[in-house]
Amino acid sequence: MKNILSLLFVLLSLHGFSQRFAWELFAGTANYQGDLQEKRMTFESSRFAAGIGASYMLTDRLSGRAMFSWGKISADDKNNTDPMLVDRNLNFASSIFELSIVGQLHLFKTLEGRFNPYIMGGIAIYHFDPYTYDTAGTKYYLKPLSTEGQGLSRYPDRTPYSLTQISLPFGGGIKFSVTEALSIGWEIGARKTFTDYLDDVSGRYADFNTLLTAKGPKAVELAYRAGELKTGGSPYPVEGTIRGGSKYKDWYYYSGLTVTYRLIPYSELTYNGKKGASTECSKSVY
Repeated sequence: MKNILSLLFVLLSLHGFSQRFAWELFAGTANYQGDLQEKRMTFESSRFAAGIGASYMLTDRLSGRAMFSWGKISADDKNNTDPMLVDRNLNFASSIFELSIVGQLHLFKTLEGRFNPYIMGGIAIYHFDPYTYDTAGTKYYLKPLSTEGQGLSRYPDRTPYSLTQISLPFGGGIKFSVTEALSIGWEIGARKTFTDYLDDVSGRYADFNTLLTAKGPKAVELAYRAGELKTGGSPYPVEGTIRGGSKYKDWYYYSGLTVTYRLIPYSELTYNGKKGASTECSKSVY
């Protein structure tokens, strides 16, 4: 009898949890802002992004969400307008794998209305690994090449950057209730990072011969790519010449469509002892 009561208690607990639990999907675009692209978002650099997660309603206006997402960011100096940046001729791409935990504060109570705007903020851990292709189409990951002399004895202050880091996601969106169990929405979120190396560009050029000796000709070739231009470009810059701006950290952004599916419709939800109504005006937008 005791075992049966214990099992019943567990099942009731799970039912209570599932009342406020929902699956969430995301599909949209990723963008980047840094040394190869000053604008926050551009059509030229937009790439696909997607995510899957789960949310839990903490109160009638506040929910928590955990989500795993993947996106791709990229940029190319050929899209810049500054002649010096065009002459630098760098480009990169990187996949970003992110696990985020955010709180979502809704403007209205989740049992009221069809539309509900919200703001969000939280913390995330993400992994990136910038790469490029040479003129032969061969893919090269940039960190091992130490394109700015990171990790070389000549530059003790230029330490290699970590590929797994913390970011602070924040943003907002709006949700629209299709049914009592299903809602769709639009969300835009920025990620404040603490690195300037999403694009492998941050500080100053390393010495040509030092980089060549330590990392080989491919590192020199991909550290400054003016020679690939039809005009021939200028020669490799003098050691210490500015390659990127280290004052400001890089950012990445997600924007797109969200889909939320509740395991239990709102007409069956109880919150603070009250059961959700099934009328059109009281359908949830959560």
